[in-house]
Amino acid sequence: MRTMIRLSVVALMMVVFTAACFTQHAMAGNASKLDRAVAKALKQLYAKSPAALELAKVAKGVLVFPSILKVGFLAAGAYGEGALLVGGKTVGYYNSVAASYGLQAGAQKFGYVMFLMDTASLDYLEKSAGWELGVGPSIVFVDNGMARTLSTSTAREGIYAFTFSQQGLMAGVGLQGSKITKINR
Repeated sequence: MRTMIRLSVVALMMVVFTAACFTQHAMAGNASKLDRAVAKALKQLYAKSPAALELAKVAKGVLVFPSILKVGFLAAGAYGEGALLVGGKTVGYYNSVAASYGLQAGAQKFGYVMFLMDTASLDYLEKSAGWELGVGPSIVFVDNGMARTLSTSTAREGIYAFTFSQQGLMAGVGLQGSKITKINR
């Protein structure tokens, strides 16, 4: 059983790694499509969360992943592409890759937005060769309850993350352990 799990993890990691390697080439023709998906995702998030809209007004940067796909059986992988907005303009494209193993099965699709509230958090993202969530600047994951009380005067952390549009049959949305890497063009 352990050998099967290890083989599943290795196979899944190879698929995720291969997809990540070829993303850079795929992005050249899809930048405008991704920009439209980012704009649509932000519009949907702002319509459902006034707190997200308020944070956007004062954030130094907004990192948007409109669609992350996570699939797994014992071993799981997740992948998606997004854009960093500064002053409302796209300044870079990124991918988010994650792999995990354990008691899990299913597939889901979701999106997430990270509001980088200070210059230090924005600099960390731009200067790191790859940022693993949970390592580096502290991130506050905003749920529906917290979103009701969050405002620009109560927001004191460097980064706030909102998930949205969760669909599928896999329990929970986990961003911990995801690695965000800039797609160089």
